[in-house]
Amino acid sequence: MKRFYLVLLTIVLSSFGQGLWAQGENAGEESPAIAAAVASGDGTGEFEGLRDEIRSKFSEVFQDDLGENSWGRLLFSFGIILLTYIARKIVGFLFENWLRRIAEKTSWKFDDKMIPAMRGPVGWMVFVIGMFIALTVLNLSPDWDETVILGFKAAMMVVVFWGLLRSVDVFSETMMEVAEDKEMGVHGFIPIIQKAVRTFLFIIAVIMVAQNWGYSVSSLLAGLGIGGLAVALAAQETLGNFFGSISLIADRPFKVGDWIQVGSKVDGDVEAIGMRSTKVRTWSKSLMSIPNKVLANEIIENWSKMPKRRVKQYIGVTYSTPADSMHDLVQDIKQLLKEDEGVQQDFILVNFTEFGESSLQILVYYFTSTTAWLAHMDIRQRINIKIMKAVEARGSSMAFPTRSLQFEGDIAERIADGMSGRPEG
Repeated sequence: MKRFYLVLLTIVLSSFGQGLWAQGENAGEESPAIAAAVASGDGTGEFEGLRDEIRSKFSEVFQDDLGENSWGRLLFSFGIILLTYIARKIVGFLFENWLRRIAEKTSWKFDDKMIPAMRGPVGWMVFVIGMFIALTVLNLSPDWDETVILGFKAAMMVVVFWGLLRSVDVFSETMMEVAEDKEMGVHGFIPIIQKAVRTFLFIIAVIMVAQNWGYSVSSLLAGLGIGGLAVALAAQETLGNFFGSISLIADRPFKVGDWIQVGSKVDGDVEAIGMRSTKVRTWSKSLMSIPNKVLANEIIENWSKMPKRRVKQYIGVTYSTPADSMHDLVQDIKQLLKEDEGVQQDFILVNFTEFGESSLQILVYYFTSTTAWLAHMDIRQRINIKIMKAVEARGSSMAFPTRSLQFEGDIAERIADGMSGRPEG
C-alpha cells in the first residue's frame, strides 16, 4: 500500500514538473523512460499501467479550458491570492511587533502614532497589488483587462490618499501636543489647518480618479469654476468667515482655553475655533458662537495673556484724621503690601493724593502675582481687610459721603433760637 501512494505522489509531481501550460495534444504521450521500464518487466508492470492512466487523467483535467483559462492557470491565480493573504498577515505582524517595538525605543512620539495608522493602508495596498497580479495571470477579454487596469489604478489612488489622510491626522495630533506643551498660540488653529488639508486632498483624489477613469477633467474644472463663481456670490458671508479664520490663524490673538473679551457683549472662555465661527463660553455658562469675520474686524482683549493682574483703588478716611496719622497710615499700607505673598513686588504705589468731597483720598495701586480670577479676588479681599485694620489701628475711620450745610442771616438765627429753646420775637 505504501508503494501505491509513493507511485501516486510521483505521478502528481511529475505532472506539475512537466508544466501546467502544456498543450492538449501532449496529454497522453508516454515518456521513453516509462516505455523502457514497461518493456524491461522489472516487477513493477502492475503499477505502470495505473501510473500512465492516472497521469493521463491529470493531464486531461489540467489541460481543460474554462473559457480562455486552463485549470492550471486558475490554480496559479488562486495561489497568488492565497499568497496575498499570507503577505498581508506578515505585513500586519511586522507593523504590530517589529516596527512598533522600534518606534517605542525612540523619543519622538510621531512614529509611535504613525506606525499603527499606516498598518491599514499598507495592508490594503498589498491586497490590491496581489489581486491585480492574480487577475493579470488569467486570460481575460480586452474589455475586462482594461477594467482591471482602471480598477487597479483607482484602488491604488484611494489607498495612497487614505494613507495621506492618516498621515495628516497623526501629524496634526502630534503638533497639537507640542503646541500645548510649549503653549504656542497656533494650538487652537491646528484643527482648522487639518480640515483644510483633508478637504484639499479629497478634492485632488476625486479629480485624479475621475481622470484615470477617462472623464474630462478640464471640462469638469471649467464647470466647477462657473459653479464656484455662483456659489461665491451666494455665500459671501461664509467666505468672509473663512477668510476671517485665516486672519485669526495669521494673527493668533487667542487659543482654545483663553479668556477673551470682544466689545461689551462677548466675555468668556474660548471653547472651539472652527472654519466659520468661534465658540465662547460666557460667565453665565451660555455658549456664544461668534462669526470669525466679526472677530477679525474687532478689538480682542485677551485677559489670559496678562502676566499679572492690576488692582487700583482709592481708600477714603475721614477729615478728622491728623496729618501725622495719615503719614503713618500710608506707610502701614505700603508695608502690608510688601509682606503679602500674593502681591507682585515689582511695582507698589501708595500715596495720599487728594482732598475729596467727603474724605481724604489714598491711592492704592499694586498687582497680584496670579491672573486667575478667583485667586485674584481672594488676594484683593485679604489686602482690603488688612487696610481696614490699619486704619482702625491709627485711630481713624473709613469715610462715607457726607455734606455740611451752613446757614446765614434770619434762617441761621431762627435755627439757633430753635436749638436754644427761646421763643421767636
